[in-house]
Amino acid sequence: VYRSNKYIHAQIIDDDAGKTILGLVSKERVKNKTESAALAGKDLAERAKEKKITRVVFDRGGFVYAGRIKAFADGARAGGLEF
Repeated sequence: VYRSNKYIHAQIIDDDAGKTILGLVSKERVKNKTESAALAGKDLAERAKEKKITRVVFDRGGFVYAGRIKAFADGARAGGLEF
């Protein structure tokens, strides 16, 4: 997960094969950036379920686990991803 000033960027990567399975950028704006991050987490989880991925390792990329990063993780968990 990468957090820029405006968006959240997230990818699911297969480390063994060295390939990106799917990626996502949160461009939807709801009320604020935190809610947008939570929706992006749910969207990533739904796309992962379509590819039959249920368990992942959450790498916060050095960012503090608070705010938009936490909202993204909570959204992904609510969408069905386990980590």
